Amino acid sequence: MNAPAEIRPADVVVIGCGNPNRSDDGVGPHVISLLREPPPPAGMRLFDAGTDGMAVLYRARGATHLVIVDARIPEGNPGTIHEVPGSVLENPPAPSLNLHDFRWDNALYAGRRIHGAEFPTQVSVLLIEAETLALGLSLSAPVAEAARRVAARIREMAGEWLSR
Repeated sequence: MNAPAEIRPADVVVIGCGNPNRSDDGVGPHVISLLREPPPPAGMRLFDAGTDGMAVLYRARGATHLVIVDARIPEGNPGTIHEVPGSVLENPPAPSLNLHDFRWDNALYAGRRIHGAEFPTQVSVLLIEAETLALGLSLSAPVAEAARRVAARIREMAGEWLSR
């Protein structure tokens, strides 16, 4: 495993979560690829964490702002975007011997306790409601459009944070 990139204190870290082999569940990594072109501004770091909650814990350390992007369970409104403060979604991990059970919401909870002041104080989570989570390599049309809107929103947020 590669060591995490060094992060300066003013950095914005954006982490895309999800499995690109499960159709719309891959929206987090897809947003990261959209944010890579054109290249992100100085001070903004992008990571595709896939389904690795531990990556969120380590990649966020040292940043002042963290944005997580993931799919949300389908409930009949595919492409709906939910922007939620990370503090609302922090969740202690359930006792388990399986690291696959450690998700980004658990990483937010654990990261704050393990890294203390080195963990971002500003955490935003952007969830995009999926149309399908079936096996597949492409996003549904409404989720692909929502991914473009989320990428634009993240650029807007990062621009505001980095200009301070």
